[in-house]
Formats: sequence, C-alpha cells, structure tokens
Amino acid sequence: MKFTTPTLLALTLAACSQSPAAPVREGAPDSAVRMVMPAGEALPGVREALSEPTWAAAPDTQSARFGHPGEAPLVSVTCREGVLVVTRHAAAPVGAQALLALVGSEGILRLPVDATSVPGQRGYLWQGTIAASDARADVMRGPFTGTLPGAGMIKVSAGSAIGDVIGRCRSAAPVAVPMPTDTNQTTE
Repeated sequence: MKFTTPTLLALTLAACSQSPAAPVREGAPDSAVRMVMPAGEALPGVREALSEPTWAAAPDTQSARFGHPGEAPLVSVTCREGVLVVTRHAAAPVGAQALLALVGSEGILRLPVDATSVPGQRGYLWQGTIAASDARADVMRGPFTGTLPGAGMIKVSAGSAIGDVIGRCRSAAPVAVPMPTDTNQTTE
C-alpha cells in the first residue's frame, strides 16, 4: 500500500485530534456513555449559583414570601386582621413546638412557633404569630438570621415587600377602645 504525503499527513492529523477513550470505571455498565455537559449550563434541578433569594409581595399585598423565584418559599409572612402570621417553610414533626429566633439589626425576636398544617402544603410547617403593632416585628424589616431547632439557620435579606406588609398590617390593626369609666359611683 502506497500513501501520498497529503494522505499520510491527514491520517496523522486525524489520529492526533481524537480524544483518548475515557477509562471504564469499575462496576459501570458496559454500555455506559460518558457525556460532557455544556459549559455554563446549570444541571437540572440545581439553581444557578448567582441566584439569591428575595422578598416578593403576593398579588393581594397582604403577604410576602422570601425565597428563590419559582420555588417554594423559605419564609412567608401574612397579615390577618392586624396579626402577622410567620411561616418557616421547613418540615415540622406533628405536635412540635419551638422558638424561632430572629436576630437582625432591628433587634431580636424569639417567636413561639408550632407545627401547623397549612392548606396547600404537604405535612406540617413551623408557624407563629405576632401582633403587627409589636415593635419586635421590626426585626423582619431589615436583614436577619432565623434559627430553628431541626431546620437550621436561614439568612434573610431586607426587602420592601416585607416592610410594606408590616406597615399595611399595622394600619389595618383593630384599635382597642378604652373601657368607659363610671363617674357616677356612690360611696356609702
């Protein structure tokens, strides 16, 4: 067999440009094919490293959710008749009670929470309440960390959505009417 110089050069170049065969791992299936993931493309089910959780207001403006867009929230706060309902979206054992410690630039809040069945959610989540007029609720207006036994620590950034919910809830809170005093008392 006689090769010409261009043919010999092409065969040599082709042999050099082929990548070496991937080593077969012990216990790997015989028909397994190793594929390279495209650079810069996130794996399915893995959020991008640059994605930061943020506060987002609900359309009804009565609640705010903290988490990654398109995913279940990590924390949510809802206003119900002047009371803030704080939910830490982490699995809770049935009948459990704990203190959710919120520490931020505005102070410290130790919120009693209970394992609560929340409509639309599977299982039980941690939930507690605080009056919107309680000054300790201001800890949620700025960045804070929340610690809960069994659910670890969460770092929550500040956001206008949570501040708006707290402000609206305070203005919607029922005002306690003082009891009238009886000035017509007689002494005997």
